[in-house]
Amino acid sequence: MTAPLEPPDSHYLSAAEGWLELGNPVEAAAELRRIGPPGSAHPSVLEMDWQIHARTRQWEACVELAIRQIEQTPERPAGWVHRSFALHELNRTAQARDLLLPIVDLFPQEAILTYNLACYECRLGNLPAARKWLKKTFRLKNSLPWRMAAQNDADLERLWPEIEDL
Repeated sequence: MTAPLEPPDSHYLSAAEGWLELGNPVEAAAELRRIGPPGSAHPSVLEMDWQIHARTRQWEACVELAIRQIEQTPERPAGWVHRSFALHELNRTAQARDLLLPIVDLFPQEAILTYNLACYECRLGNLPAARKWLKKTFRLKNSLPWRMAAQNDADLERLWPEIEDL
């Protein structure tokens, strides 16, 4: 269990979240830079830093931040998901898939893992595997948002005609 971030660092993190919600990643990053050394390695700060870099499409930095998340909190799916997502955005989709496959069973109720695997397999042209992962996603609790997202996700375009039947 990670200790909560203490003030004033917790305030800087909240300010960064606010700036990012307002669509200003530059100010969000400035707030994060105000956090001192022990706080800058906190999982919540790493997550916000990843979100800021993702918003500005700095995918190499996102990979590095996700690796730090995995090292610090391997029991949380976020770092694993973020690393693969950033690799996919860098057109390293096979690597994104290969790094996500070994951990999917560690988080059996995390639809984002199976959904992302469906996207990666579809992009790689492996439609049977993409269907398998998408079906698995749709069998999980609260799958309606994923089903709706799949109907518009460009990564799954080759499966759009059959999504309703999966």
